Amino acid sequence: MKTFTLPGTEIVAPNVVLGLMRIAEKTDDEIRALVRTARDSGIDFVDHADVYGRELHECERRFAEAMRLSPAERADITIQTKAGIVRDGPYFDFSCEHIIDSVNGSLAALGTDYIDILLLHRPDALVEPEEVARAFDELEAAGKVRAFGVSNHTPRQIDLLKTSVRQPIVANQLQLSITHAPIVTQGVAANMLAQEQSTTLDGGGIVDYCRLNDITVQAWSPFQAGFFTGVFLGSPEYVELNTVIDRLAAAYDVPPIAIATAWITRHPANMQVVLGTTNPERVAGAAQGSDIPLTRPEWYELFRAAGHLVP
Repeated sequence: MKTFTLPGTEIVAPNVVLGLMRIAEKTDDEIRALVRTARDSGIDFVDHADVYGRELHECERRFAEAMRLSPAERADITIQTKAGIVRDGPYFDFSCEHIIDSVNGSLAALGTDYIDILLLHRPDALVEPEEVARAFDELEAAGKVRAFGVSNHTPRQIDLLKTSVRQPIVANQLQLSITHAPIVTQGVAANMLAQEQSTTLDGGGIVDYCRLNDITVQAWSPFQAGFFTGVFLGSPEYVELNTVIDRLAAAYDVPPIAIATAWITRHPANMQVVLGTTNPERVAGAAQGSDIPLTRPEWYELFRAAGHLVP
């Protein structure tokens, strides 16, 4: 498992992350087996959110109940969670009061004194940067949160936050897979008239912006064909892509899911892949992609097979 020091922190992080948004109905044994498989594969970084589960903080609570981490075990795991979505609306709330209340709820549910990384979960159109800054300052001063980031934010939205927020924005969690890749593909076809791929959907080059500003891109839904439309692996709608994936999987002696992971980790932006599966076998298979050094021809072959234009 490849690791790196997350810029703006002292956290040594793997480039594959275990997402835990689907564990609400899992038994304690199933959760422990999932986390144990991840740990055995080199994944010591877990991703939560206050809204994951059937009720607020449910997945965070189930993780804590199943794992019952000792202080030493807690110190060995990087715990990231998110705040800002209000499901009852639904709407978004980046007020100081909401952020702090959410973190306090997460701390109680997780049974821990601190969150390693807190992300703002999707942009709030009514964001007041000074409110976010006040919340971050209070949480940092109290030792409740060690680092801060965002999710699904554009360059200008991050710049707006930075007018008041003094802490580094260390991560931006964005949807990315071989087939759902506008944040990567747009740059390849930029300035091409009448090409849908050339349309800027992220406010102006979010991947390059993150590289320039030491913000780690965390790729969520790395195996989804679109926005929760099903996976592309083995899908009859992506025959050409799966033919290439299967050939490369055989060449590297790994399962196909590892090639889908490797397409993301091969990018020089030093991205993290956030796994959403609760199947231990798939976690172990995906983790193998961390170390696969896809060549440029292989990476672009996958790019083209997914239907993206190479001018």
